[in-house]
Amino acid sequence: MTAPNRNVLWAETVVDELVAGGVDAACLAPGSRSTPLTVAFAEHDDVTVFSHLDERSAAFFALGRGKRTGRPTPVVCTSGTAAANFHPAVIEANQARVPLLVFTADRPPELRDSGANQTVDQEKLYGDAVRWYADVAEPEAEPRKLRSLRTTAARAVAESTGTPAGPVHLNFPFRKPLEPTEVPGDVPTDLAERDPLAAEGRDGPFVTVTRGEPELDERDLASVANALSAADRGLLVAGPADAASADGAATPTRDALAALADATGFPVLADPLSGHRFGHGDEPLVAGGYDAYLAPGVTDEWPDPEVVVRFGASPTSKPLRRYLERADARQFLVDPAGEWREATFTASDLVVADPTRFAREVAAAVDSRGSDDWRERFERAESSHWAVVAESEAYFEGAVVGAVADLLPDPATLFVSNSMPVRDLDRFARPRSADVTALSNRGASGIDGITSTALGAGSATDDPLVVVTGDLAYYHDMNGLLALGRCGVDATVIEVNNDGGGIFHMLPIEEFDPPFTDQFRTPHGLDFEPTGELYDLDFSRVESLSALRERVRTSLSTSGTQVVEAVTDAESSHRTRERLRERTVERLS
Repeated sequence: MTAPNRNVLWAETVVDELVAGGVDAACLAPGSRSTPLTVAFAEHDDVTVFSHLDERSAAFFALGRGKRTGRPTPVVCTSGTAAANFHPAVIEANQARVPLLVFTADRPPELRDSGANQTVDQEKLYGDAVRWYADVAEPEAEPRKLRSLRTTAARAVAESTGTPAGPVHLNFPFRKPLEPTEVPGDVPTDLAERDPLAAEGRDGPFVTVTRGEPELDERDLASVANALSAADRGLLVAGPADAASADGAATPTRDALAALADATGFPVLADPLSGHRFGHGDEPLVAGGYDAYLAPGVTDEWPDPEVVVRFGASPTSKPLRRYLERADARQFLVDPAGEWREATFTASDLVVADPTRFAREVAAAVDSRGSDDWRERFERAESSHWAVVAESEAYFEGAVVGAVADLLPDPATLFVSNSMPVRDLDRFARPRSADVTALSNRGASGIDGITSTALGAGSATDDPLVVVTGDLAYYHDMNGLLALGRCGVDATVIEVNNDGGGIFHMLPIEEFDPPFTDQFRTPHGLDFEPTGELYDLDFSRVESLSALRERVRTSLSTSGTQVVEAVTDAESSHRTRERLRERTVERLS
């Protein structure tokens, strides 16, 4: 390897090692101090570069790619507050177990704490939100340091994709010149001859990391299988999954969960973000309406489940979480990382095992099925809920999200904002056999970076991308819309506009006005139609389900990006949700 100066050598070595480890894309934000890394990524033939003007959008875009692929995308910025703008995406990646490589450029060490321009303390900037942090050594054309650098890059990829996956932060101090300027004597011409391993690396990653999958021994496996075999009433609960296709995923594959459901006869209560609400056929029984019927007035007369097997993160549905909290049942929480992701504190057993292997092996060991009456109870509840939804002709936010879910092509990538959209998806998106990958930022559940994360996910697949977002989330991340043109991503965006924070109608503060309207619902009165001209997209507005369905169908068959604004009333929508739940409860009680 030859280079005009040590900074170029350093950056090219890092990028070569990342590519050897499977990295194929990078998100770059402009800046001077990060020039060596930016040029190295931009000039590598095997790296697709996504250029972003806004660091926060860049980080969320990289996060979205990690969610969709299970592989990390590096995001690069200059020194100073640019690095701080990565922090929200780092928090989400940590909480949601999404692989992400965060590369911040820094001033030389002697300028730290000196008052030098654009110099802040970037060491361990993100605290314990990262899986690993390294303050990378200053560039030098010295063989041992180059081997150390290659090892650092290989370790960064491995730590990011480990169990649990998550963000890794490397901080790179650079001295001038930052550009690929020739500096005589900076890189010895005989470096490759003196140490070809340091200069050229290996054929593949410099360090290959091999991890085994955690599994139960025969005795523990038999104990779990016996507990499931002895139960007439059991549930399989699939909470939100981590990054798609990542090693150490927290939910089993569809075929593995189907095998466990078939062996036990237990219903599957599938969060829409679990990877199991969509993609299954008639079997197993996949329940998606539990948010409406696991409620007082229905479950008061039901016997408790005897055993529950839980995968993934905590379910989106509060009624489901409360039902499991009340249940007098043995609850197995299966997590490959052995973490305690169970905020109701009712799980009785933490099982540290790979979920897919666990499901398959337990399915093979179970020797009896649960009660048909128990399964039929959930079948009747599901039928009643979906019948109530189908009979309703109301135009409200839940109907908007449900209609979009029904219209998704096979396959499709669906990204849904936090606040009410993901909750409406949970209650009103009926299980389908279509191969839909449903994603959301449920790690920290913020509404910042929604558009950018969605477009990042869309950039990593050929599937049609559909985004459902609220008006406040759309406002928060309008900068992210710039990626449509700069990064070549097309999407169908449904923006549910209820003029403020509709979710606050679910809280007791609704009864206190003031301050409810001005300080919580916060109506903004903004007209988002000008974003169409500003970001070169088609913007339209609908106020009925028929118009919504027509626009969505047209968008899915049309190139470019279309934003469909569904105008709704937050309070009316909330009252409609309450009425539909009451009808379901009446039918079942």
